[in-house]
Amino acid sequence: MQEIVNRAKELLADGTVKRVLGWKAGDLPYNPEPAYFEKEEDLEEFVYNGFCGANLSKYMIEASKMEGKTLVFLKPCDTYSFQQLMKEHRVDREKAYIIGVGCKGKLDIEKIRKMGIKGIKSIAGAKLEDAAETLTFETLYGEKEVPYKDAMLERCHVCKGKDHMIFDEIIGESKETKDGDRFAEVERIEAMSPEEKFAFFQKELSKCIRCNACRNVCPACSCRKCVFDSNKFDSAQKANVDSFEEKMFHIIRAFHVAGRCTDCGECSRVCPQGIPLHLFNRKFIKDIDELYGEYQAGADLEERGPLTSYQLDDAEPGIVAERS
Repeated sequence: MQEIVNRAKELLADGTVKRVLGWKAGDLPYNPEPAYFEKEEDLEEFVYNGFCGANLSKYMIEASKMEGKTLVFLKPCDTYSFQQLMKEHRVDREKAYIIGVGCKGKLDIEKIRKMGIKGIKSIAGAKLEDAAETLTFETLYGEKEVPYKDAMLERCHVCKGKDHMIFDEIIGESKETKDGDRFAEVERIEAMSPEEKFAFFQKELSKCIRCNACRNVCPACSCRKCVFDSNKFDSAQKANVDSFEEKMFHIIRAFHVAGRCTDCGECSRVCPQGIPLHLFNRKFIKDIDELYGEYQAGADLEERGPLTSYQLDDAEPGIVAERS
């Protein structure tokens, strides 16, 4: 982390960048948050560890409108989102100095809590440079240990890879974390009966409190004005007046990002209710792969998305309808 901080100070000092976009320490050891740093001394609060799961790509939409360049730190998975935003002309590459940072998997505090770990005072083993395979928690109730991999976010177990899609320089090495099938959970739900599927999603979506956290954090949700903020019809209401309202929000949002979602998993990470929202997007990704050929949003700047281009061998509408 010190190498990252030192490089950021150098780039600020020589005028290469006007500001730094990274993560700063929160009030607890497991809740760092995205932040801008405009002075070298501000970087004393900079932190980068296993709990820095936030994808900073979306913040670059506003940063692109500011004067001068912004230094942004992107993990390998974040670079897919940044590149997708470039394809959609939502971020300005000339306004960004990208340092790709290494990643050994990001941690899920909710998983850790479910393991019975509470009253956390300090954590060892979460830093990028730590070779430890174990997290050690100093708590109010004594010391506890858990394997690092058991505390990782779901998305890290099905990681797209540790290569940065776009960068100006790279600091830190990454560690392979993939140990699961990306579409295993989707296939499990597909195997359910229609009634079981409906019950599954009804149970999950009934938890939604319409806080809009998923939409606000999603890099693919980049419209200047969201349809759900419109006062021309009732979609702006946040209260779930009936069971249809709570489903409509998430289903429409999934359709809006279809073919553009990079599967960064931010929607599920920030959901305060723990709804596995990424499953909607991943189902769309799986269907697009099967109907139009494998495609990874954000992997290639030149390749057009399957839903925004036409090929003679595209699936006929009737085939799509049969698959419902």
